[in-house]
Amino acid sequence: MSGITSYGVYVPAYRLDRGEIGASLGLPGLSGARAVAGHDEDSTTLAVEAARRALRRAPGFPAAELWFATTRPAYLERGNAAAIAMALGLPEELAAFDAGGAIRSGAGALRAGLRGDGAVVALADLRYGLPGSEDELLGGDAAAAFTTGDDPVAELLGGASRTMELLDRWRAPGAIRTRTWEERFGVEDYLEAVEAVTAAAAKEAGLEQDEIDHVVISGPHARAVREARRRFEPARLAAGLTADAGYAGAADFGVRLCAALDRAEPGQTILAVLAADGADAFVFRATPKLAAYRAAVPPEPRAVLPLRYADYLTWRGLLDREPPRRPEAKAPAPPASWRNMRWKFSFTAAQCAACGTRNLPPRRVCLGCGAADRGEPVSLRDLLGTVATFTDDWLSESVQLPAKAVAVDFDGGGRFEFEMTDAPGREVAIGDRVEPVFRLAGVAANEIRNYIWKVRPHEEES
Repeated sequence: MSGITSYGVYVPAYRLDRGEIGASLGLPGLSGARAVAGHDEDSTTLAVEAARRALRRAPGFPAAELWFATTRPAYLERGNAAAIAMALGLPEELAAFDAGGAIRSGAGALRAGLRGDGAVVALADLRYGLPGSEDELLGGDAAAAFTTGDDPVAELLGGASRTMELLDRWRAPGAIRTRTWEERFGVEDYLEAVEAVTAAAAKEAGLEQDEIDHVVISGPHARAVREARRRFEPARLAAGLTADAGYAGAADFGVRLCAALDRAEPGQTILAVLAADGADAFVFRATPKLAAYRAAVPPEPRAVLPLRYADYLTWRGLLDREPPRRPEAKAPAPPASWRNMRWKFSFTAAQCAACGTRNLPPRRVCLGCGAADRGEPVSLRDLLGTVATFTDDWLSESVQLPAKAVAVDFDGGGRFEFEMTDAPGREVAIGDRVEPVFRLAGVAANEIRNYIWKVRPHEEES
């Protein structure tokens, strides 16, 4: 048996009320909220967070490859999957590939991962466009991740695909605006494709369509997806983010599949369909491992942070505001980044074999006992820490001033200074518990992205 062995979802903490958008633009009747990635998040950092959740549920997972899909890559030309793999602490022998640019790449990455020999599949997207656009109003930022291989929690029973050259939506490289043809165009074509792949995947799985217990249907063509969902009883449809956080683009398919896995009982089947540039369908069956898997890892509590519309526009580069009056940030030098990549990306310290001191950052001579070349690599990215001291930094390069600078003592030893994130207006106190997160320090004038580790408040489970 092969299939999905673990999964995880990451939704950023910030929420933008659609009513505030409507009040600013004169668009009445908008309700609900959409999820928004923070000013220090992009598709790479979202993917890292979702994959960390999946890998925590699969300790020791022997990853042989990583697939990353998004429509908003942080870089072109160079891969983004490499930074994700390094931040996750995956071995250098791993093959890491980007499958980006199109919403359908989410299904393509999962399909490739399911055919591999132990893969991490990460899907992440930021959905935005011009003010008042459908992507702004109905979109949402999120990520989903899966590990695949033998002995799964959901075995793959069958699949099917159909490809169409249908120009219903498009966006030129570098453009902000996604253009669409009229809404009624493509509805019948998508419905035909969804019905065809559903029938073919069910047949390959040895099932009748009415025997399928849970149904996932995702796609960017809202009208076509609504019509496709009407073909199934509402009780069988998996929830997603649309109602309370927004359509998540290349990640939406994965987020909905994770929602179905969260409610499926052992032996039940899941049909997952993505309608984009045609349609792709997968049929999974939950195995007896799924119930124990869910029970072992309870949901992670997360605070929800309200966001002002002006801040959202600023973060996405849609509103030019006066920058801080200080020198521009220096770009990371590629040679220095290369020399320190394990520390910089995977947050790997050196623990002295002689005295046990954790040296942050790693160094040849131990700060605790002076022993030379006795450091052993140890990652701190999944450890909790405690705030030892803090200050407000009004001269920071951060767009969110004052930046919170905190010195953190990690459980088991080691101290380092970080910027606190996901804590606007929050009072920091000595003794607060925090956890590391992979974020952006900033983007330099030469467009180099400076990825670093920050900390955010650790929300204790209630």
